[in-house]
Parts: sequence; structure tokens; C-alpha cells
Amino acid sequence: MSAALLSSPEDADERAQIRARVEAAGTSFYWAMRLLPEPRRDAMFAIYAFCREVDDIADSDEPAAQKRQGLDSWRGEIAALYEGRPASTIGRALRVPVQSFNLRRGDFLAVIDGMEMDAIADIRAPTLAELDLYCDRVASAVGRLSVRAFGVESEAADRVAHSLGRALQLTNILRDLAEDAARGRLYLPQELLQAHGVETDAPLAVLSHAALPLVCEAVAEIAQRHFADARTMMAQCPRRPMRPAATMEAVYRTILRRLRRRGWRRLDEPVSVSKPVKLWLALRYGLV
Repeated sequence: MSAALLSSPEDADERAQIRARVEAAGTSFYWAMRLLPEPRRDAMFAIYAFCREVDDIADSDEPAAQKRQGLDSWRGEIAALYEGRPASTIGRALRVPVQSFNLRRGDFLAVIDGMEMDAIADIRAPTLAELDLYCDRVASAVGRLSVRAFGVESEAADRVAHSLGRALQLTNILRDLAEDAARGRLYLPQELLQAHGVETDAPLAVLSHAALPLVCEAVAEIAQRHFADARTMMAQCPRRPMRPAATMEAVYRTILRRLRRRGWRRLDEPVSVSKPVKLWLALRYGLV
């Protein structure tokens, strides 16, 4: 990829648009992305913008058929991207990262497949295997793209993505129980519901069930094991390029700890990490 393409006014303007979108989203990932050198940071902003775009399609109020059509159009855009002729602003922003950092087409397609799982029908009490597949597609695939943007293409880095993506997504599921239930969704796995005597998959009924804390703690334990696995594999990767992953691990591990401390009866009491704490964690894990 030529230096002229990297520095053209049109590309610079599109990168600025993508960067502004990420900043406006207020994502927890922003502080981790800021740790990266500019070309890798721009790559992560473009990856995030792609993920946000397909997620917005899956979460829209459009009919399922229209959502599927929108996701199919993104499959076409990914094909065009790898043929060197993307049409969208986000697709064009991904051209340089794809070539420079060897981002894999299959990981982009996996993200779309994961969003389609949400788009075609509301997920309710998936099996553990279905939940794991969902987490792999919507989170671990993003991790596999991310570690390459960070500058690490090893098996250990992919294993970090495998475990950390699952840990982050399960934490999101536990954090967003009430919000998801209001949309008719329930990501708590059916085996754990049944093991604790919950015989319904109606989201609001599950959230009011006496056994909900036991189910949530079981999911939290799975997430905790994934965090531990991610940290073990991170130790086998070069430290400096994996600083953003270490920061995200710290932020989300903090969220999970605060969720468990709050408990599972006050779901209307939000749990988050403030910007000063995120900045402190970014400095702590970004400078060591």
C-alpha cells in the first residue's frame, strides 16, 4: 500500500470521520485503543466502526428479513474489501489495515454471523454450546482482528482473543440482563437455568425467579475462568503490543467484580467504570 494512499486528503478525512464516531460512542475500548501507535489505532477505530455498524443492524427495529438483507450487504462489502474495491467509508478505512496487518476475512464474516444470530430471532436461553458460539462470533472474532492490529499474529495471541472475548461478552451479558430482557432477549444458558430449577425462558420471568442469583454466579464463574485463561496466555505474548488487551481485561474484570459485589437482585442499579478509573487503568497497564 503506497504512502500516498495512506496520506491522501480523502483518506485522512474518512479516518477522521471514523475516529469521531468511536469517540462519540463512549466505548470502554476507547482508552485501550489510545495506547496504540496511530496506524494501529486507526485500524482499531475502523474495526470498531465496522462492528458497531453491523451491531446497529442487528439491534434495529426493522423486520428480520430487512436485518438479514443489511447484514448480507456487509458480507458483500467484505468481499469487495478483499478484492480491493470497497464502497463504504468504513470499508475504505479498512483497506490499509487489512493489507498492513493481515486481518483475516473469516473473522469479519464471523462477526456478521454472530450479529445475524441476534437479528433473525430474539435469543432466549441458548444452550451452552450455542452461547459459546455466539460469544466466539461477536467477541472473540473481534479479538482475533484486534490482536493482529496490535501487532501480534501468534497462536498465543489468538488464544488471548478466544478467552478474553468470551470473558468480555459474558460480563456484558451479566451487566445488561435487564436491558436485554426488555428487548425480549435472554442469554443465560438453558443448562444452568434448568440446573437451578428455572423452567421458563421468558426473560422477565427469569429475572424475577428466586434462583436468578445462582444462575448469574455460575455464569460469572465461567467468565472469571476465561479472564484467568486470557491472563495466562497474555504472559506468552510480547507485552508492549498487547497493552490494549491488558487494559480491556482490567476494565472488564473490574466491572465483573462490581457486578458480583452489587448482587443480582438490584438489576436496575447500573454498574460501570468511570472515565477517571478507565484512564487510570489505561495508564497502569499501558505503561508497565
